[in-house]
Amino acid sequence: MAYVQVEADDRLEEGPVGLQFKSFLGADGDIGSDNSRSQGRSPGLGNADRGYLQNQRKATSAFWMVEYYQPYFDVDTQTVLKRCYATLIPTSTNYLSTHLNPADLYGPFWTLTTLIFTLFLSSSLAASISAYLSAPGTDYDYDFTLLSVAVSLVYAYGIGLPVLLWLGLRYLGVGEWSVVEAVAVWGYAQFVWIPVSILCVIPVPIVRWVLVFLAFASSGYFLVTNVYPILASAEAKATRLVIILIAVLHAALALTFKILFFSYYVVQKIGADIPIPGGDVPAVNTTVTLAQRALFML
Repeated sequence: MAYVQVEADDRLEEGPVGLQFKSFLGADGDIGSDNSRSQGRSPGLGNADRGYLQNQRKATSAFWMVEYYQPYFDVDTQTVLKRCYATLIPTSTNYLSTHLNPADLYGPFWTLTTLIFTLFLSSSLAASISAYLSAPGTDYDYDFTLLSVAVSLVYAYGIGLPVLLWLGLRYLGVGEWSVVEAVAVWGYAQFVWIPVSILCVIPVPIVRWVLVFLAFASSGYFLVTNVYPILASAEAKATRLVIILIAVLHAALALTFKILFFSYYVVQKIGADIPIPGGDVPAVNTTVTLAQRALFML
């Protein structure tokens, strides 16, 4: 085996003196300081903050993609509940800047969806109770067509109407709010109907009328106080008359709820039994029976 003698390189003998390190931390230098951390942050994906990601997603996603609507559903349950409860306060006149900052679609969607199932379940329960009290022992068949009616009615009013209103205002040059804010205001305004629909299970007509009127007044006042400033910002004064159309449509919604979902009563026997000599039916005072019927109808 042969050995070859290699001369030592002078550069290897320099040792640590010949090595030079370059710092990429900036002029301030210290790794542990907060200032150097913020200045040395690279614009890469791993170091980007949440706002940068949202702006990047909005810039690269089209409106027909799911990623475009993802920021509007990024809200916690506690915030949604606070926004729902705030609609019941009469002083919520500046709801957009106070509570919807930023606006979301998660709360309005689940508010309207919960209202649909609450309307169907409460009306079905009220109908079954009324049927049982009217004719004990008879079977009650649930009307599932009310569910489809509730879906069409609630989504058309809670989503379709604000979108159409926003399009009309955009056509007139009013750009004070976005379509998300319009849907959010209408969706959260229907929250009051959820507890009212549950309370309308009570088989007392006057109580149901009072509850429906209170829900109509509360949600209507909320819509008027938050939509009218948007209409007033338009140059055309006639745009403010749209608030009358909104009030009429809201009253029609309340009346439709009352007729379709809260109109179940305990049906009493109409007329008096005719006594037959030798029969099992005793004689009945017709005057007393008619008085009882008239009192019940009141």
